Parts: sequence; structure tokens; C-alpha cells
Amino acid sequence: MAEAERIIGTPGTPDATRAEQERPGDDAASPERSDAEAAQTPAGGSGTDEGDAPAERPRGRRRIAVLFAVAGFAYALDLISKMIVVAKLEHHEPIEVIGDWLRFEAIRNAGAAFGFGEAFTVIFTVIAAAVIVVIARLARKLYSLPWAIALGLLLGGALGNLTDRIFRSPGVFKGAVVDFIAPKHFAVFNLADSAIVCGGILIVLLSFKGLDPDGTVHKD
Repeated sequence: MAEAERIIGTPGTPDATRAEQERPGDDAASPERSDAEAAQTPAGGSGTDEGDAPAERPRGRRRIAVLFAVAGFAYALDLISKMIVVAKLEHHEPIEVIGDWLRFEAIRNAGAAFGFGEAFTVIFTVIAAAVIVVIARLARKLYSLPWAIALGLLLGGALGNLTDRIFRSPGVFKGAVVDFIAPKHFAVFNLADSAIVCGGILIVLLSFKGLDPDGTVHKD
């Protein structure tokens, strides 16, 4: 019996005491491992935040790409239409598109959109340049597709008319804009004016819906 107790060990024997003393040592390693694992985990939570940030950046870049694609399309369309009008329609009889209700007629406009404010050509040129700068700065925080389209229309229209202000006669920053769309009982305008108006209307609608350029939605 004594031989069996020696082999198995009892709570009162030195072997059992040594076994009990060794167990806390194993437990002590557990906090060390926990500390090591905690050090590998980013502060503030799980590692998903680090994975989410790169996902947001490509999304923002796509919205910026949409903005400049829309602006480039609106600008190119306006520029090409004005080149055709100057080459084929200026100093010629107007072309009736829908009877007396709509016709194409080449007109040089020194004022703002739809022929308003012809005495402030330089001021309108500065305003158009300021709008372009503001849109370019706002693009860095752009995460909304509707806002990208709206700002793209504004940017393309502003660039179209600003090109006329700079490069057409009578001089730099005083150039007259080429207008040619003439509805009945309405001012003559061009495609750049149309892009600006459409972009402005879209921005008003987005503001009423509470959608911000960064993609967030707020309610008053």
C-alpha cells in the first residue's frame, strides 16, 4: 500500500506539492500570451477599420472620376457645338428646328447666361474661374454619385463659357460667349448654360433631400 501511494502520489507528498507549484507557472504564461495578442490588435477595436479605409479611398476616386468624366463630356460637347456654329451658322440666316418655337441662331453674348449683365463681363469671368476652383477643392471630399454628376455638369459648363471669355474677341477675359439655341419668347443660350442650369437644379434637389457631397444624409 505504501508502495502504491509513493507511485501515485498524495496531496501531502513533495511530488504533489511540486505539481501544484508548477501549475501556476503555466497559468502565468497565459497573461503573457494575452498581452502579446492584444499588442497585435490595433487600438480601438478589431482590425476591420484598417481594411475599411482603403475601401473608402477607391470609392472616393471613382466618384472623382465620374465628376471629371461628366465635366469633360459637357465641355467637349459645348466646345464642338460652338465650333460648328461659328463655322456654319454665324453670319447666316437662322435655322428653324421646330417652326417658330425653336431655332438655331448664332449670337455673341458678352454677359452672363441667357444674355444677362453684358456690362459685367470681367466679373462673370472671375466668378466662373472661382466656381472651377471651388469644385476642384470640393472633389477631394466627394463620395456621392449624384453630387459627382451635378458638380461635373457645373464644372463642364463653367469651363465651356470660360474658354470663350479667354480666347474669343474682343480680348482676354472680355470675350463674348457664343450662344445659338433660341426658343420662342426666351433668351438665347448654349449647351454650357444648359449644363450649368441642370447641375444647379440637381444640387438644389440633393440639398432638399439632405444628401451631402461626402455621402452622408442629414435631416433638419
